[in-house]
Amino acid sequence: MSTIEIPKDGLEGLKQNWRSDAMSGFLVFLLALPLSLGIARASEFPPAMGVLTAMVGGLLVSFFAGSRLTIKGPAAGLITICAGAVTELGGGTQGWQLALGVIVVASILQIFLGFLKLGSLSDFFPHSAVHGMLAAIGLIIFSKQIHVLLGIDPALLKGMEPLELFQMIPYSISHEDIRVTFVGVISLIIIFGMPMLKFPLAKRIPAPMVVLLVTIPMALVMDFKHTEPAFDMVKIGDFWGTVGLNADFSAINTWVFWKYVLMFLFVNSLESLLTVKAIDGLDPYKRISNPNKDLVAVGLGNGIASLLGGLPMISEVARSSANITFGGRTRWSNFFHGFFLLVAMIAFIPVIEMIPNTALAALLISVGYRLASPNEFFKTYKIGSEQLVIFVTTIIVTVATDLLVGVGAGIAMKFFFHILNGAPLRSLFKARYELYETPSEYHVKVKDAAIFSNLIGYKKLFKQFDPGRKVFINFEDARIVDHSMMESLHHLEEEYHHHGGTIVVQGFDNFTAFSNHPFATRKFDPDAKSRLEIKLSPRQMELRSFAEANDYTFYPQRIRSQQKYKDFPIQRGHQIRFEENILEKYLEAGRISVSDVTLTEGARSDSRDTHITLVLVTETDLLIPDFALEPEGLLTKFSELGGNKDIDFKDHPDFSKKYFLRGSNEDRIRQFFREDIIQFLENREEMHIECHRNKLLFYRKRDLLDNGEILYTEKFAEDFLELIVSKQQVTTSP
Repeated sequence: MSTIEIPKDGLEGLKQNWRSDAMSGFLVFLLALPLSLGIARASEFPPAMGVLTAMVGGLLVSFFAGSRLTIKGPAAGLITICAGAVTELGGGTQGWQLALGVIVVASILQIFLGFLKLGSLSDFFPHSAVHGMLAAIGLIIFSKQIHVLLGIDPALLKGMEPLELFQMIPYSISHEDIRVTFVGVISLIIIFGMPMLKFPLAKRIPAPMVVLLVTIPMALVMDFKHTEPAFDMVKIGDFWGTVGLNADFSAINTWVFWKYVLMFLFVNSLESLLTVKAIDGLDPYKRISNPNKDLVAVGLGNGIASLLGGLPMISEVARSSANITFGGRTRWSNFFHGFFLLVAMIAFIPVIEMIPNTALAALLISVGYRLASPNEFFKTYKIGSEQLVIFVTTIIVTVATDLLVGVGAGIAMKFFFHILNGAPLRSLFKARYELYETPSEYHVKVKDAAIFSNLIGYKKLFKQFDPGRKVFINFEDARIVDHSMMESLHHLEEEYHHHGGTIVVQGFDNFTAFSNHPFATRKFDPDAKSRLEIKLSPRQMELRSFAEANDYTFYPQRIRSQQKYKDFPIQRGHQIRFEENILEKYLEAGRISVSDVTLTEGARSDSRDTHITLVLVTETDLLIPDFALEPEGLLTKFSELGGNKDIDFKDHPDFSKKYFLRGSNEDRIRQFFREDIIQFLENREEMHIECHRNKLLFYRKRDLLDNGEILYTEKFAEDFLELIVSKQQVTTSP
């Protein structure tokens, strides 16, 4: 099992993991190529310069990065800044070269930030304001790319602000190029339709590459190259002749130059640092990245790429989360992604120039939609209505002005809410607490307010803790604890537990949460206890009846889940952050727990939540090897190519055909799966079974189970457990 041994780094890591990393790097390459072209084109850069940036990010930056699984390359979040810099600095080739000078200077400052260990400054910016900024960028991307998808001449759009571009949409629809629009609409159907397909392999195939496989032949059949204007097709030209020292610093004494230096530095660094933190949460090996080292590496990559003509790069969230999903294990997957891009630019430029720009516009529209989807508004509202106000304020101001002003407005709104809800002015920027310690414990009593603007102070405190001790954090003397602090506390608990420590959070009995979200802001309220109230949903009422009928104890509350499912294979590339509707009872051989969990795939704007019912058996005296068993299919065959070995049994071909079985200790697994267990599994419906440290996890499907399905899964688990008990009793009997 991949969770047992942490992959080696460096050349030893290459030798150990080259198959899985090369496979993941290739699949990420398929995702990165069209996106890099589209992002560069939307940024007013030559399209191939986006590929150049991704090549530098893979072939060079991977060796210096402080993170193992992030993919470095151009990002949609920087499109607005890049395009604005090129336009305001003169447009065309001149604007591009002057913008390169801006990026070089920003990259030098970025390297200094990393050396000064200022990576933690990202904690100062409230998440709702940052997400609002990204949502605004998504809307701006849509406002530009919808016209490209409709086949409108880009010259008509030059110099227009986002609000003007939105106003122009009816004109563009009435003057659309029907053939170009048809290709664009087909691209959108593929992009948004593929995730809806039920078979698992569809989730492993990059939708952008499917778009190219469909739209390039369409453009060839309709002869776009000769029947459509040149602006409707990707143009690479002499890529290798264009690569060179392109940066121009002649505008360095202007306000526009330094305005964009600040914007690049702020957004680029913030996006990279937030992605590194998010991807650490998805790393199945729970490795902790060095954000300062990663900031230096990204700055180095930005400097080299921009000197040669490329866009700025970041640790890109969609490609990084895809890297984990595809089975990437070390930094070499990022290297391989860059290597395959290099091969493409050496051998396949003529093929790349067959891509219609409407297809790239569709890809960028989908990226913009992810950033500003209705789900982003809903997720923010679930954390608290005040978070939604901050989120929307940031969006409106950003679209109407620019990014820095928009984020500033969001931060100001956050301060307004905190002061309104009782945060003392003296604690806005200073973490006020009392700390005393014993040889085995730390006791922290939080004073006044624990909020985003003083979070850095608390993080410095948390870094002092020895993981071997027990930590008590008491909030009874606080007046407000905000969303940023609650989420940071969650990450601290996960990290501290991972290193063998224990954290106990106390003092929230007299607080009222702004919503039922576990990370919601909490405000001191002396009457909170008397108003404690739980409203059950229809599903919870059904589960309560089920619990009463089957001798379960029922806990409907939604809670954070740190250790319960730690290191189970189901968490590979995912996070189980919350669980609710917990049913528990004791069997003769152990404790059985049924719960609805939220399985989060991807990170930040690229995250997707799946709600699934799990059955967990713990507190047994059984000795069971770690393994993962799942129904065999195309996806598992694909997994074998990445280095996951299927343990087959020659004497049981039906079982070997039905299930994909893997684990690190093959001999012990073969001893465990004896005749009676194999026959049991052959004769029942397919089930996912995982074992880690003698705990067994069962689930039927990646969805919630109804009462009948829960009963079946529970009986399946009991019968399976009974088989193991009887087997081990026979083995140990005299």
